[in-house]
This record gives sequence, C-alpha cells and structure tokens, in this order.
Amino acid sequence: MTTNTLTRARGSGRAGDKVFSGASRSAGILILLTLFAVALFLLIQALPAFTADPAEVSGGEGFASYIWPIVVGTVIAAAIAILLATPVGLGVALFISHYAPRRLAAPLGYVIDLLAAIPSVIYGIWGYLVLAPVLVPGYEWLNANLGFLPIFGGPVSQTGKTMLTAGIVLAVMVLPIITSLSREIFLQTPGLHEEAALALGATRWEMIRMAVLPFARAGIISAVMLGLGRALGETMAVALVLSTGSLIPSLISSGNQTIAAEIALNFPEAFGLRMSELIAAGLVLFVITLAVNMVARWIISRHREFSGAN
Repeated sequence: MTTNTLTRARGSGRAGDKVFSGASRSAGILILLTLFAVALFLLIQALPAFTADPAEVSGGEGFASYIWPIVVGTVIAAAIAILLATPVGLGVALFISHYAPRRLAAPLGYVIDLLAAIPSVIYGIWGYLVLAPVLVPGYEWLNANLGFLPIFGGPVSQTGKTMLTAGIVLAVMVLPIITSLSREIFLQTPGLHEEAALALGATRWEMIRMAVLPFARAGIISAVMLGLGRALGETMAVALVLSTGSLIPSLISSGNQTIAAEIALNFPEAFGLRMSELIAAGLVLFVITLAVNMVARWIISRHREFSGAN
C-alpha cells in the first residue's frame, strides 16, 4: 500500500471518528435538553396546585396532604415488588447462566424475555380477575394470625384489590427485567476467575459467591434499579388492581393508590386546578424516579473497580 493510500485511509477514518463523535455528543445534549424541557413543563403546569388556597385542593387540606398518601402508596407498592422480584430474578438468572443444561437454558431465557413483552393491561386484568380472588383466603389467614401487626390489621378486602396484590403483580412485571440483565452480567464473568475458584477446591456455589457475585454487584444494582423504575411508574396494572381511597396502613385492606394510577384514572376528566394537581403529582413522581436513579449511579460508582457494568 502506497503512502498516499495510507494517508487517504487515515483521513477518512479521522473524518468518520469526527462524525461519530459529533453525533454522539448531539444525542447526549438532546437527551439533556429533553429532560430539562419535561421538568420545566411539569413545574410550570404544577405551579397553580402549589400556590392555590389549601381549601380548593382535593381533600381541602392543601397539596401536601393530597399527595402524601399516594406517594406512600407508590413507594410501598414498588418496595413490595422489588423485595419479591429480586431474589427470584437473581435465582432464575443464576440457574440459567450456571446450573441449567444448555438445551434448557436457552428456551427458559426466551420465555423470561417474553414476559417483558406482555402489555401491562394484561397483567392488570390477570391480577384483578385471577390473582386477587385467590389471595383473599391468604389475607384472612394473615389477619387472623398476624393482625397485631399494622400492615396485616384492619378489615380484610373481600375483593383482593389491595396493595399487596398490586405489589405481587408488579413483582411479576419487573421479574423479566431483573432476570435478563442479571443473566447477561453473570455470563460476562471472566472464565479464568471461575476456573481459578474451582481449581482451588471451591464448590459451584462457593465459586459463584466468590467470583460471580462480586463481579456482577454493580450490574445487579443496575438491574434492580431499572426494575424499581418500572414499578414506580407502572399505571394500568396498578389502576386495575387497586381500589381508590385514602391511605390505609394495612397491605390487605382496600383503599390505597399510587401516583401513576391516580393520574391515569383522573386525567381524562380533569380540568383547571384539578389538572394542575395531577401534573404536580407527575412532577413528584419525576423527582422520585430521578432521585432513585441518582442514588443507583452513586452506589454503582463505588464498585466500579471490580464490575461488569461500568
């Protein structure tokens, strides 16, 4: 290859690098501008709810009293979902990546991935028509035996449309996200690390505990936080499963709600101050989700040195 040919090849490569770099930078700036525009829109539209006379806001006690119960409901439903889905998702991911035969691992992985493609309204219908009635006897048992705990006290819902039911439905919905991401991170564990642990006499579980889980720590946190984001913002499934009402501390009683479901159920008929209230609720959910992601990134950055998710 002549000197001129090499010079032209290097010049075209540098031009391609410049184009790609500019496109990437533009995409990043566009995302930031979009995020800023959404936040600014929500803030402007929500101002009337923040400055209105407390007696004019839903509930008659101001926006803080109106939003607090559904914020708590949102956090409780998402927390239940994550607490249930995380151990199951990690267990399934480890089974697929390190225990299942290859002929079984691939089809099982496809099935888990397909769960993410099911529309949320289908999960809501399943939770409303199938899961909720099945759980009523279990709620009655919890109330009879553990009713001294506030979360299992109060009148038992005879429809099964409770916060615990919503949390279980959300757990099923976020399960494929946690499982799929964790499985891919587990498969990225360096083979030399696994072989070295096994060569030193470690059992398969000890190898996973010493080599796989430390490597995948940040990736697991990322997967859980993505699942938490889905649980916080889920709308239709929660709206179908939960009964509306003010905050009730019990997980097996009717009368709780989440921010996303509150907006979905009331926005079509809202106008004036009521619409500002719902947009303000959306702003609160926006802030909660942003805070969760910032905390997740901070946790991940602490384990950057030995991680497969940087």
